[in-house]
Amino acid sequence: MGEEGLAEISARYIRFADTEAHGRSPLYEELARAVAGDREALGFLSTLPDVKRQPNLLLAAVRHLFGTPTGWNEFRQALQANSDAIRSIMLERSTQTNEPGRCATLLPVLARLPQPLALLEVGTSAGLCLLPDLYSYDYGRKAIRAPAMAAEPPVFRCSASETTPIPAAAPQVVWRAGLDLSPIDASNPSQVAWLETLVWPEQTARLANLRAAVKIAATVKPRVLKGDLRGIDLVRLCSEAPKDATLVVFHTAVLDYVSDPADREAFAEQVMRLSPYWVSNEFPRVFPRIATCAGKTRPPGRFLLSVNGSPVAWTDPHGASLEWIADEP
Repeated sequence: MGEEGLAEISARYIRFADTEAHGRSPLYEELARAVAGDREALGFLSTLPDVKRQPNLLLAAVRHLFGTPTGWNEFRQALQANSDAIRSIMLERSTQTNEPGRCATLLPVLARLPQPLALLEVGTSAGLCLLPDLYSYDYGRKAIRAPAMAAEPPVFRCSASETTPIPAAAPQVVWRAGLDLSPIDASNPSQVAWLETLVWPEQTARLANLRAAVKIAATVKPRVLKGDLRGIDLVRLCSEAPKDATLVVFHTAVLDYVSDPADREAFAEQVMRLSPYWVSNEFPRVFPRIATCAGKTRPPGRFLLSVNGSPVAWTDPHGASLEWIADEP
């Protein structure tokens, strides 16, 4: 790979440090900036396919194999001495973060739709975001409690703007299913260990909530099928949803991994034919035509939540905040 390619990888890690890790994970910010300036680390990343070069995957792979490093020197030593093992993990795994906290940003949308709901999530990982009605939420001025269950539900705290239509109760879900290229079994300890590694090191509350959500998923066992969101698998699954429920096809932080913009648009067109509601929660670059309708101001590092191609809110990637824009002039 030439200098231009290495510069692109470096810029990717700087962008991660600036817009994603900054203010959230001092360690990941430090490591991402150091990788961006280290020629040997950039050279290692250049040997991987583009989709496998993302910061979250590299950082998680090192932690998964060797524990959380104390800083750049320890991280660099691990990378230098174990590059083959780290490469193997990065090629085998993916960043199936499956952040259930994103349900806090989805809830105001889901509660507004005609009830009851049939939820179908693409890129569902372990299906944790298929269970929004089984979690508790704290929006500051209003709280929503989960139904009584054997497992203690997580409580997702979300700072919502004043205009956000926070519901009085969780939506009614009567059917749920997920589609993923590599589904994760919430009852498999080794697979769950990878999900836990994807939580950033300083975020202890987020890790505790993930573990609580995993326990619920292991009990409820939401239906998660292996399949590609771009093929016939999605069509078949949509056809199985009950006709007396409102079908909602949704995804969060998934379409960024579909590299061809034409494939993304084809997916969007297909979903609009298959389902009355399509909910997308992605970085604005994923669907530029939707982002254009959200105005010129784009909060850095935020997802754009949209319904049927119309912008609804700017959301925190991990569900910690929600800025409603749907009802603005």
